[in-house]
Amino acid sequence: MKCVDDFRLRLGSTELVPIVIGGMGVDISTPQLALTAVRMGGIGHLSDAMMMATADHYFRKHFSRDKMRANMATMGKMDKSSVHFDLGALAEATRLHVSSAMEAKRGHGLLFINLMEKLTMNAPRETMQTRMTAALDAGIDGITLAAGLNQSSFHLIQDHPRFRDAKMGIIVSSARALQIFIRRNAKLNRLPDYVIVEGPLAGGHLGFGMDWAKFDLKTIVAEVQAYLKKENLDIPLIAAGGVFTGSDAVGFLENGAAAVQVATRFTVSRECGLPEAAKQAYLNAAEDDIEVNMQSPTGYPMRMLKNTPAVGQGIRPNCEIYGYILENGKCEYIDAYEREIKLHPEKDKLSVKEKVCLCTHMRNYDVWTCGHNTYRLKDTTRRLEDGSYLLPSAEHIFRDYQFSKGHEILLPE
Repeated sequence: MKCVDDFRLRLGSTELVPIVIGGMGVDISTPQLALTAVRMGGIGHLSDAMMMATADHYFRKHFSRDKMRANMATMGKMDKSSVHFDLGALAEATRLHVSSAMEAKRGHGLLFINLMEKLTMNAPRETMQTRMTAALDAGIDGITLAAGLNQSSFHLIQDHPRFRDAKMGIIVSSARALQIFIRRNAKLNRLPDYVIVEGPLAGGHLGFGMDWAKFDLKTIVAEVQAYLKKENLDIPLIAAGGVFTGSDAVGFLENGAAAVQVATRFTVSRECGLPEAAKQAYLNAAEDDIEVNMQSPTGYPMRMLKNTPAVGQGIRPNCEIYGYILENGKCEYIDAYEREIKLHPEKDKLSVKEKVCLCTHMRNYDVWTCGHNTYRLKDTTRRLEDGSYLLPSAEHIFRDYQFSKGHEILLPE
C-alpha cells in the first residue's frame, strides 16, 4: 500500500513532495502556513486577495485608510465608478508581503501566490498587471491564476524578465477552460508549468453553476488528462477539491495526477489566519450545516457554513476602503443594497439577504467559506475537556497527508 511520499512532483528541475496548500484569502493562508509546506518540501500558497489590507496588518501601513481618504467624495453614493486603487500603493503592498515571506523561506519547497482574476478593482487589466508584476519583482517562485479564465493574464506580463523563469499555472474546472486558456496564449509560446483541476467539493468559490453536484473531480481530471494527451502537452496536473486524506491523494497520484492541492484540513491549523471562533465553528459543523449559495457578488456559487455571520447583514458598501470586486463602479452587493433602500427607506438598519459585502466581511473573517468535507474535520483532532477542539499544527496535517495509509488519519497528541 502506497503513501503520498512514494511519489514526487517535478516542475522543471525541481523535485517536490506532491502536496500543495491552496491560497486561501484573506490571509487565511498566512505566510506561516504557506511556509510550512515549503519547509516540508511541498508548495505553499499566499493569497493576494485584499493585499493592501493584509499589508496594513503585517507592516503597520495605512493603504486602506489612504484609499478611503482619496475616495471620500463617493461615500453614501451608489455609483462607485470613480473609486480607484493607487497602483503604486498596490504594488508596494504586494512587494512587502511577498518579499517578507520569501526572506523567511526555508527548505526545498516552493512558495507561490494565488491571484484571483475576479478582483477587478474598477480597472481589471491595470490592477492584474500590477499585482502579477509586483509579485514577480518580489521574487515569488510561482503564480497560480484563479477565479476566471485568465485569457489575457499571461499577456500582461510577457515582457517581464521573469516571465519564463517563474512557475506559472492556472486553476480550471473543465478541460474546455484549459483549452481556451492554451489557445488564447498560443502566440506567446509559453505553456503553463502546471494546471490545478478543481472539482465541485472545493471550498469558497466554485467553477460550476448551481448544478455542481452533477460533476465529480475524478471525471474532470480524466477529461483534462485526455485533452493533454490528445494535444501532446506534458503539463503536470494537480487534483484539488475534496482530497481529505493521504489515501484520497494516492488515488489521484496512482491515476496520473502529478500532485494534489489541499486546503480544508489546514483551515483549523494553528498557523491558519482564521480567528479561533471560526475554526471551532468549522470543527463543530455537521454536513447539513454546509451549503452552496449565490451570496457572493462575483456571480460564482460559493460554499460556506449556513451560520456564517455575514449572511443577512446590511452594511453600507465599503468600497472607498476596499472595493476589490468593483467593475465599472458596480458590484452585485451594491445593487442588492440599493434595492433594500428603495424597499425600506424608513429603516435605519437594513438586512440584505441576496448578497454579502464580500470585501468587508472577508476582511473581518465573517464569511465562513469552507470545503464540502468540513464536517469531517472533527474526526481529525481531539476534543478537549471544555468542549472545544484541539487545533493541530500545519506540520502535523502535512505529515499526515504525506505518510498516512488506508484512509487513516493520525490524531494530534
